[in-house]
Amino acid sequence: MSSNLHPMLNVAIKAARAAGAIINRAALDVESVRISQKQINDFVTEVDHASEKVIIETLLTAYPGHGILAEESGSEYGAKDSEFVWIIDPLDGTTNFIHGFPVYCVSIALAVRGKVEQAVIYDPSRNDLFTATKGRGAYLNERRIRVSKRTQLKDCLISTGFPFRPGDNFKNYLNMMSDVMQRTAGLRRPGAAALDLAYVAAGFTDGFFETGLSIWDVAAGSLLVTEAGGLVGNFTGESDFLEQRECMAGSPRIYGQLVPLLGKYSKFTSAGDKAAVRQAAADDSAAPAAPAADETPDSPSAASDDAPF
Repeated sequence: MSSNLHPMLNVAIKAARAAGAIINRAALDVESVRISQKQINDFVTEVDHASEKVIIETLLTAYPGHGILAEESGSEYGAKDSEFVWIIDPLDGTTNFIHGFPVYCVSIALAVRGKVEQAVIYDPSRNDLFTATKGRGAYLNERRIRVSKRTQLKDCLISTGFPFRPGDNFKNYLNMMSDVMQRTAGLRRPGAAALDLAYVAAGFTDGFFETGLSIWDVAAGSLLVTEAGGLVGNFTGESDFLEQRECMAGSPRIYGQLVPLLGKYSKFTSAGDKAAVRQAAADDSAAPAAPAADETPDSPSAASDDAPF
């Protein structure tokens, strides 16, 4: 650990590496890992629980007065009224992990009075460590990283995550994917949202979007993106997105081009705009036509005609 890093970030790195060691040991014999199902297509393993346990123990040993918000145990541990809250995803990409597909990570963020100030995303299979402290930049293995310099969407590689839960709007997502795929160099679905955001920060991809995400999926990655010079928010481009269950990120120029494409699919878009999207989809299915290149949505309203998550 570096003496130049913020002490709280150093503790988070120690916790992430301890969790990564557990994950790597289990990955040597992944078929013996006990798996249970939280809901359809949503898995949790004994490795998730063991990883989360060591992270929480490491953090609370150093900072016993801090709060904890973790994917598997919620806010069961830590102080209940602290201004400092650690937001933990002990194994993002569990479905990949249980298949031996090596795209998964540990994600740890520290929010202070609701704002993320420290972030660690650790990919144990590659030993890649992404870190950020608010105001100090973003790093991959102690090397400064920046978002991509590409300026045109047609040249860009965009990552996403497919809907997989009962009740998800698959048709809506297919429409989003269609809009993005026709205007970019490629669309990828790696399967771990935290790592997707880290890759945007590092410039490996140029943008990212996904719905249905929880705060532990996006907290650390969002700080990495902004500290690497990018933007992150909901589909309408608003930055207060952490608990809104939709996330979009990219370099500033690409982010600006994704907003008109994806904003009309946001749950925060007005009812009128949504009706226009439904009508356009119906028209397309009746008589397919090329999409308009200059299509832009009306200014989105903060109100939503959907029930909040």
